[in-house]
Amino acid sequence: MPSAINLSEKYSQINQHWTPKIIGELNGQYVKLAKIKDEFVWHSHQNEDELFQVFKGTLLMDFRDKTVAVREGEILIVPKGVEHRPRTNGEEVFILLFEPKETLHTGDVEHEKTVKQLQWL
Repeated sequence: MPSAINLSEKYSQINQHWTPKIIGELNGQYVKLAKIKDEFVWHSHQNEDELFQVFKGTLLMDFRDKTVAVREGEILIVPKGVEHRPRTNGEEVFILLFEPKETLHTGDVEHEKTVKQLQWL
């Protein structure tokens, strides 16, 4: 039977940056939470769009031609194939993501921050 998910409680269980955790599954997609800080890696996803929702802080999404600030309560959808780099201004930011199950958070880029085996919270 479905039950409510307390996001604040789930975020309190995350103690690493750039390591998404799964909190739910919806129509072939995972609902993921992550804490991020500083700069990630430039990457793209050739077959998947990505939805980022900011729960706490401000996410800065760099594109090759501009940077978009995504604040608490806002979302940003990055279309498939668009190169991007998430980052922060040194603050810890809490994000929620909706992505197909097979999506790696570094796309086709192999990087030390790539997490291949996601964990459920």
